[in-house]
Amino acid sequence: MGTSAKRAYLDAIGVRYRRSGQSAKGRILDEFCSVCGYNRKYAIRLLNRRSSGPKRRRGRRSPYATEPGFMDALQRIWAATDFMCSSRLKASIPLWLPFYSESFGPPPPRVCSLLLTVSRATLDRLLGPLRQRYGRGRCGTKPGTMLRSQIAIRSGTLDISKPGFVEADTVAHCGTSLAGDFVWSLILTDIHTAWTESRAVWNKGSTDVVTQTRNIEQCLPFQLLGFDCDNGSEFLNHHLLKYFAERDRPVHFTRSRPYRKNDNAHVEQKNWAHARHLLGYHRISDPALVAPINELYAHEWSLLQNHFCPNTKLLSKTRIRTRYRKTYAPPVTPYQRVMDCPHVSAAAKKRLKQLHQQLNPFQLKVAKERKLKAIFRHVRVTTNVRQRI
Repeated sequence: MGTSAKRAYLDAIGVRYRRSGQSAKGRILDEFCSVCGYNRKYAIRLLNRRSSGPKRRRGRRSPYATEPGFMDALQRIWAATDFMCSSRLKASIPLWLPFYSESFGPPPPRVCSLLLTVSRATLDRLLGPLRQRYGRGRCGTKPGTMLRSQIAIRSGTLDISKPGFVEADTVAHCGTSLAGDFVWSLILTDIHTAWTESRAVWNKGSTDVVTQTRNIEQCLPFQLLGFDCDNGSEFLNHHLLKYFAERDRPVHFTRSRPYRKNDNAHVEQKNWAHARHLLGYHRISDPALVAPINELYAHEWSLLQNHFCPNTKLLSKTRIRTRYRKTYAPPVTPYQRVMDCPHVSAAAKKRLKQLHQQLNPFQLKVAKERKLKAIFRHVRVTTNVRQRI
């Protein structure tokens, strides 16, 4: 007999058992133990319960469930941060809460206190029923063999202790097919600070990749010192090699080992957070959308992700028999890492701080959604026209 059948049987005879006399209770108990295979004392405890359902949690009720307005404020901040995981959300709440009143009105002091003290585990429990799952896309990396012998394989990243060494990758916005022409996202992530910039390119042509790489370099708050990529043909070409070599201080150009995604783990983990989470898995097949996507990437999306979205960094990884124990640093934003870094110039920090003081994350979120709706409106029109043809 299964668990659900035993529970239904207990519900059927429980009330009759509690209303019966001593002899009748003995007969019901004998039958219950015989049918379900329970120990006699355990069966008595089950039959004497008023309900066979889960026991009510003892003690006082959770303050998060009883405080009016707490869940509304939490869900608004969670939605504005694009549904972060609980560890990052806990670090984001102190950054977003000062701007909450400008968009939604001042929250009660008790709600502010609870938002600032709620634990990561409690956030998991409160937001668990609301989470959604997404699918996966396709890999669009095609090997580039032309310059493999001239571009060295990076030996490791453990000795990188200052900003400027970035990893690069591309994400295909191809829908369900890699055939034809469509938009790609170029993503660069700094290894030390996790500062990430994204740009859109058409068909990941080498000239466009160099142009957008130059544009990203101008937006970085530090000097570009090293560039590491996978073995895709959009990176292993003479245009990018010449761009990094012909300057006063050449950029150290390296590549990962073939078919080893973990060599570019810092940027690979940003593909979802910085491209898929924003543009999804739709096919973007109109070159006219490259400009508005870059406008969104370079302004609202970059400011939100780098100034107001904390992320974690791996401190150590220890193997214990057949398992690994990983230790992570507390989540902080890339902006905070740049401001704490002694290798960034005082002038760059001053400019970055002045920019940060002018930002409101909720206003950036609204502007981002407005631009995103215009992009997807164009995507739907393009998709409908192609289907009719």
